[in-house]
Amino acid sequence: MAGTINKVMLIGHTGDEVKMHHFDEKSCIGRFPLATNEEYVNKTTGERVSNTEWHNIVVRNKAAEICEKYLNKGDKVYIEGRIKTRKWTDDKGMDRYTTEIQCTEFTFLTPKGQSETASNQQQNQTTSNQPAPQQNQSTAKAPKPTSVNEPEEEDDLPF
Repeated sequence: MAGTINKVMLIGHTGDEVKMHHFDEKSCIGRFPLATNEEYVNKTTGERVSNTEWHNIVVRNKAAEICEKYLNKGDKVYIEGRIKTRKWTDDKGMDRYTTEIQCTEFTFLTPKGQSETASNQQQNQTTSNQPAPQQNQSTAKAPKPTSVNEPEEEDDLPF
């Protein structure tokens, strides 16, 4: 095979708020941890086992600003991107490595009004007749690239 692919798809819960790093007026990076869980039943003991895997997510520029504004700790989110390993030297001169998911697409999966911030806003507005501001679905997604895997409406193939 001549080509290679580096693609990751995750659905998980955020472990913290988005931490922003601004470089200039146009460039920024947002970072946050994402937890994915695996549950199964141990065949020998019959008990339920749950394992959590933590992923370091990195979003850039406008997508980072959207995530900072709408994502809260504990929110469920779909992340699509690629794996990247970075190397740096720490204070003691040792080489250090970290593996990150460079996010290219995301979708917020927590229902509107169920995140911690939204529920707090709704409680604060109980004296007002106006509902809490809701996120628009169109702002919840980074621009989606065209995919060759999307189903076609008509398929003329015989198999």
